[in-house]
Amino acid sequence: MFSFLQDFIYILIQTVRDVLPILSLIVFFQLVVLKQPIPNLRKMILGGVYVIVGLAFFLLGLEKALFPIGEIMATQLSNPDFVGSVGTAEISWTSYYWIYIFAAMIGFSTTIAEPSLIAVAIKANEVSAGTISQWGLRLTVALGVAFAITLGTYRIISGTPLYLYILVGYVIVIVQTIFAPKKLIALAYDSGGVTTSTVTVPIVAALGLGLSNAVPGRNPAIDGFGLIAFASLFPIISVLAYAQITEWKTVYSKNSQLN
Repeated sequence: MFSFLQDFIYILIQTVRDVLPILSLIVFFQLVVLKQPIPNLRKMILGGVYVIVGLAFFLLGLEKALFPIGEIMATQLSNPDFVGSVGTAEISWTSYYWIYIFAAMIGFSTTIAEPSLIAVAIKANEVSAGTISQWGLRLTVALGVAFAITLGTYRIISGTPLYLYILVGYVIVIVQTIFAPKKLIALAYDSGGVTTSTVTVPIVAALGLGLSNAVPGRNPAIDGFGLIAFASLFPIISVLAYAQITEWKTVYSKNSQLN
């Protein structure tokens, strides 16, 4: 218990240090540049305290729970005893199917729970007057991340170069951007950014490092990173595809009614 309090106090001090420049900037612009009093000062102070304490607890949770969970699961699921290939010189990439299943499920579930994606989905629903469904957008992005993390784990296990996947992925994005509905292109690009936030990044990063450390012949410093790049890229592809499919269905429906 004492060790936990010690860690929390240390992280709390670090959080205050990190938040202080942002707070100072806002106060400076409000009082010096705009020359206006701070509205609802008491509520803002209370909210600031909540933010700092909440961030401290979140960072402590990352250190004590989320990072270890990702590393432990990756290590256990890629253990030669578990994959059933004890004594072989080289384990086939197909033997790691549980890793692929876990990667897809963890990518999907963490993205669905991502607060930043929820915020974007709410705003997209508001400005589109309900045309863009909150759950439709969240599910589309989550499926993109699920595929991305699965493909990223295959890249680590197979040892293939990261840049090939990224190059091909962005070529697909460029082609999709040319043909996708213009009103949804910006939203699709933003959807790639909001997936790499508070919930997804810690577990995905730990998964990549744990897996590259457990798979024979892989180097965590070289192979352990890159999953987050996949998680940023493939939601763009999935949202652009969703937009294209929706537009095609609309055009087909209109043509059917005319005929």
